[in-house]
Amino acid sequence: MSVFLGVDGGGSGTALCLVSGRGELLATAEAPSCYYLDSSDGEGVSLVRRVLADAVPEVCAVAGVEPADITSAFFGLPAYGEVSADLPELDAAPGAALGHDRYSCGNDMVCGWAGSLALADGINVISGTGSMTYGRRGETGVRVGGWGELFGDEGSGYWIGVRGLQAFSQMSDGRLPAGPLLDVLREHLGLASDLDLVDVVLNRWHGSRRAVAALSRQVVEAANAGDTAAAGILRDAAAELVRLVEATRQGLGFPSSATVPVSYSGGVLTAPEVLREFTAAVAGLDHDYDLRTPLYRPVIGAALYAAHQSGRPLDEAALANLRPSSR
Repeated sequence: MSVFLGVDGGGSGTALCLVSGRGELLATAEAPSCYYLDSSDGEGVSLVRRVLADAVPEVCAVAGVEPADITSAFFGLPAYGEVSADLPELDAAPGAALGHDRYSCGNDMVCGWAGSLALADGINVISGTGSMTYGRRGETGVRVGGWGELFGDEGSGYWIGVRGLQAFSQMSDGRLPAGPLLDVLREHLGLASDLDLVDVVLNRWHGSRRAVAALSRQVVEAANAGDTAAAGILRDAAAELVRLVEATRQGLGFPSSATVPVSYSGGVLTAPEVLREFTAAVAGLDHDYDLRTPLYRPVIGAALYAAHQSGRPLDEAALANLRPSSR
């Protein structure tokens, strides 16, 4: 029996799964994030090795298989390809956990595309802790965005969180009209005074991108409570994600008359409020897009890509068999 391992790394955690060639979901597992550029202790690429060394045997144990039984694996790693000097170490990292070389590595953006569109031509929008798009047309792949929180990641959870913090500070000062966002963040963060926000974000969180990105949920909550500034942040986030889509389409060279499939992954677009804004923004574009609900989770996409890379792609019957268990 063929067994394929999919690994989807992200800013918040690492997901793993084992899928059989017949489309059976044999096991899943969750592990800590392997985003090594944000390791607080400066662990670097060794963080990736450590996380995988623990997680791969764990998911194999759940399925009752050995790493040696895995036909092929794909490791979607956050920040892969963003530091050229690290690529040799990143490419080697899974080998110790597997004990063989039947695997490949790439950026975790590939997992989102492979899962949401089941390897079909089109564009996947990723909006989680960070943001980017990845599209494929034939053998051509194009990435747009994902430049990091300091000067990129527009429309991401972090981007929304930062703008929520900015709106809070301006409301507290009187530079913006006070709205529900004030009380939402005061309660969520347990602020004795508004200026304690500085202590929370800088001293306690040390500016953690994950902690700031998680505040996107409170921005959504405030928007639902009628906060006009928060609602504007969500509209702006959707507009930024649409800009990524349009640039990806151009990079892939789709004809202007083509209807291009688009899907999505990441926690931000699971919020109906953000997805609604994104859907409206896509519908308002001059180009035609077919916005599709994701078929499979990114971690399943990683396993599908592993099968594809090995020359043993799952057939239609196997894909149909896998679908009910992939949500």
